[in-house]
Order: sequence, then structure tokens, then C-alpha cells
Amino acid sequence: MTSSEIQRLFEQTLLGDYEDKEPWDAVSALRSNGNREIFETAGSWLKESNPLKRARAAAILAQLQAPSEEHMKEPEWLFRDETFPLLVELLEQESNATVLGSGIAALGHLYNEAAIPVIVRYKDHPDQDVRFSVAFALGNFPNEPLAAATLIPLTRDEDSDVRDWAVFGLGVLGDIDSAEIRDALLQRLLDPDEDVREEAAVGLGKRQDLRLLPTLRRMLQAPELKVRVAEAASAMLGLAEDPADWVAEDYKEALDKKFDQTP
Repeated sequence: MTSSEIQRLFEQTLLGDYEDKEPWDAVSALRSNGNREIFETAGSWLKESNPLKRARAAAILAQLQAPSEEHMKEPEWLFRDETFPLLVELLEQESNATVLGSGIAALGHLYNEAAIPVIVRYKDHPDQDVRFSVAFALGNFPNEPLAAATLIPLTRDEDSDVRDWAVFGLGVLGDIDSAEIRDALLQRLLDPDEDVREEAAVGLGKRQDLRLLPTLRRMLQAPELKVRVAEAASAMLGLAEDPADWVAEDYKEALDKKFDQTP
């Protein structure tokens, strides 16, 4: 990628609204063609007065990888050790919610456990998008005690997206098991958001918590067998994966047999 192409892509990241496809296409192109020039340009943008530049720079730096011709090859991540202190410095002096959200999410993508206490500082931020980034980022460290402890109250957040990602990180991605975690997931079986309810079911199924059974049976009565409901049932049954040919009735019969109960 030439310098002029790199410059054009950086300019494209500033077009339209923040969530528009065109600027994010440019972010993706820069991420997947990482080199020293892209790293240094993004690093300089972290200090720009324009908050959109700072937010885009954090998003780019978070997932810089070497170009690869093999689509399925494991990415070769670039400049992660150098990026980490830049993002920490950014957050320490940042007040813009969009930039904070981008920087926090970026720290999650770096998979550096030293980021956890930095991320946790923003767990009570008044902006729901910032709290969403906290839940997302901590989900990349679900088995670290501080991350798990912070995700628990986020499962009760007023915003459904925050709750969804907190439950997903804590219950589905994480393997830590405790009464507090189980109780947090159990509460979310009554969540008004279907995604949250299903993620909570998967988390409880992983932990084979018998309190899931009544709700799981009701979920299996739905006209359509949802993927996450099947996943929760398989986990409850101790199956390594969902049987390919099973329908809801198969799961119900297996649950009745394993736990010696009737619907």
C-alpha cells in the first residue's frame, strides 16, 4: 500500500457519521494492511484536537495486522506493545465519550491483562456507549477476577446492549463459577431483552445450574428452536456440541431423562 493510498484511507475514515459503512471500510483496510507508516500516522492522530480523529486512530491501532494473502490464516498482530501505552495515555486525558468508547474497546482488542484496571475505571460512566465498551473489553478477559467482578453489576445495567455483552462475557465466554455469578445470570432469565435471556441461559447451562431447567423447558416450547437455546440445553446435558439432527423435543426428552423430571 502506497503512502498516497494510506493517506486517502485515513481521510475516508472521517467521512459521514461515526457508524457509517464507508469510514469503517477504510478503518478495516488500514487495519488489515498494517505497517509502520499506518501505526505512526494513527499514533499522531491520537493527539489531534479533532475527537473523531482520536477515536478512529484508537480503532485502527487496536487491530493492526500484517497483510496476508491467506484468508483463514491467523493474523500477525503488529505494534501491540507500542500501542498499549499510547491508548492508556489517551484515556487518562480524554473526556469525549466517543473517544473513550473507542479507546476502551481498543484496549480489549490488545488482550493485555494490564488493561483491566484501566478499563474498570469507566464502569460507571454516564454514557451508555462507554459502558458498552467496558462490557465488551472486559469480555476479552472473562476469567480474570477483577474483570468478572466488574461484569456482574453491568449485567444489571439500564441499557440492554450493555447487559447483553456483560452476560455474554461473564456467562458464555467466562468459565469462572461462583454463587454470585450464577445468581447474576439467573436474574437475567427474566430480562425484557430476548438476547440477554438466551445468553444467561447459556451461561447457566455451562454451569449446569438446575435452577435453569424450568425456564429452559419453556424456551424449548417456542415455535422455533433458537440456536442459543439449543446451546444452553446441550451444555446442561453435558454435550460437547449441539447434535445436528436434534429438535426441541429431543432436548426435552434428554433433559427429562437426565434430571428425572417431567415437564
